[in-house]
Amino acid sequence: MTVLTTAAAAAVALSAQAANAAPSQKPGKDEVKAKVDKLYEQAEQATEKYNGAKEKQQKLQKEISTIQDSVARGQQELNKLRDGLGSMASAQYRSGGLDASVQLFLSSDPDDFLDKAATLDQLSGQQVSALKKIQAKQRTLAQQRAEATEKLKDLATTRTELGHKKQEMQGKLAEAQKLLNTLTAKEKSALAAEQHRASRSATERVQLGNENSASGRAAAAFAAAQTQLGKPYFRGATGTASYDCSGLTSWAYAQASVHIPRTSEEQAGIGTRLTRSQLQVGDLVFFFNDLHHVGLYAGNGQILHAPRTGTVVRYESMDTIGGPFMFGVRV
Repeated sequence: MTVLTTAAAAAVALSAQAANAAPSQKPGKDEVKAKVDKLYEQAEQATEKYNGAKEKQQKLQKEISTIQDSVARGQQELNKLRDGLGSMASAQYRSGGLDASVQLFLSSDPDDFLDKAATLDQLSGQQVSALKKIQAKQRTLAQQRAEATEKLKDLATTRTELGHKKQEMQGKLAEAQKLLNTLTAKEKSALAAEQHRASRSATERVQLGNENSASGRAAAAFAAAQTQLGKPYFRGATGTASYDCSGLTSWAYAQASVHIPRTSEEQAGIGTRLTRSQLQVGDLVFFFNDLHHVGLYAGNGQILHAPRTGTVVRYESMDTIGGPFMFGVRV
C-alpha cells in the first residue's frame, strides 16, 4: 500500500510539472537564419572538395587514355619486330643451321658469303637492340598504367566518400528548410527585406566607383562576371545557367582568355597575394580559414560572387560574407 501510494503521488507531481512547464519556444528568424547560413557554409565546403576530386579524376582519366594509346603503339612495334625476327630465324633454319666455317668452305663464292654473313649479324644486332628498347618502354608504360589505375581507384573511393558527405549536407539543408518553413509569413518577409537592403546597398557602393579600378584581363573578367548578375547558385555549376563560387570566377577569367584552376583552394595558389588595402577591381578574394569561398573584388569593400544555395550572383559587402577575409590574389 505504501509503495502504491508513493508511486501515485509521484505520478501526480510529474503530471503537475508537465502541465505547468512552459511550452518549447520555436526558434526566431535570426536563429533560423544563423543555422541555415552555417549549413550552407558546410555544403559549400563539401562542394569545393567534391569539385577538386572530380577535376583530379578527369585528369587521371586523360592520362590513363594517353598511356593506353602509347602501350598499344608500342605493342604493335614489338609485334612487327617479332615478325621480322621470326622470318630471320626461319631463313637461318632453312640454311641448315650449319656451322659458319662449314658454310664458308662449301660456298661457291666465299666473298659473297662473308658479305651476307656480316649484313645478317648487323641486322640481327639492330633488331635485338630495338626489341630491347621496345620491351623496356612497354614495361615502363605498363607500370605507369598500373600506377594511374591505382590512383583512379583511390580517387573513386574519395569521390564516393565525398558523395556521402554531400548527401549528409543535403539532409542538413532539408532540415534547415524545415526550420525556414516554421517562420511566419511576416518573418520570411522581414528576412527577404533585410537581404534586399543589403544587396541594394552593395550595388550602390559598387556603382559609386573608386580609384582601384580594374585594368587589362582583370577588367575583362570582372565585366564578364557582371553580365551574370542574377544567375542562381548551384553546387558544382560553371555557367552559364548557374554557378557556384569558384565556377563563377573560373568562367569569368576564361572569358578574358585566362585559364585559372577550377576550385577555390587551387585558385588561391596562383598570382600575387594581396592585403585588403591592395585590392583592385577584378582581383580574386578568398574567405574562411580553409579558403572554400572565392569571389571577385568589386571595389569599395564589395565583392561580386555566387554566395550559396538559395541565392543568386550578386554584389555583397566583404564584411557580411559569414567568414573572415583571408587574402586577395591578382591573377
